[in-house]
Amino acid sequence: MQEQVILVNKEDEPIGMMNKLEAHEKGVLHRAVSVFIFNSNNELLIQRRALEKYHTPGIWSNTACSHPRNNESTLSCANRRLFEEMGIKTEIFPIFSFIYKAEFQNNLIEHELDHVFIGFSDKKPKPNFKEVCSWNYVDETSLRKLLNDCPERFSPWFRICYERVFQKAYAQKNKKLISLS
Repeated sequence: MQEQVILVNKEDEPIGMMNKLEAHEKGVLHRAVSVFIFNSNNELLIQRRALEKYHTPGIWSNTACSHPRNNESTLSCANRRLFEEMGIKTEIFPIFSFIYKAEFQNNLIEHELDHVFIGFSDKKPKPNFKEVCSWNYVDETSLRKLLNDCPERFSPWFRICYERVFQKAYAQKNKKLISLS
């Protein structure tokens, strides 16, 4: 069975289902999730996408990402893919959503309403090498330099939202620290 994506309007209301590859060929707006995991040193866990991926192979991106299945919540999808891609289970929180559209050299178009989640964990990743070819923890200053020097080495959705993710991560971490005191 071919993987399907949930087609949505700009208000994130489902309007149908479509084969994932067809949705990327036609550039149809569909639902997605992106997960960003930070360690206790405020470093972000990034992954380099497997070389066999049908789009953006070998490109650095956030900790995990995917498309929810029919009748699967964005939170359930984010948890599932975090474990399937990086072997990590931890509490994650929704922080914002955004719409973007990016065209790739292989004529595929990523047009997504992306639900972004963050979490905190010091667990060592156990990546699925069918999804991830390498990983690294990176601090915000080093990441900003890498993105300025070589933006083409990072996924378009990551480049769009990483600064906002760091802001939300710091706020969430401070909120957790305040509630502990």
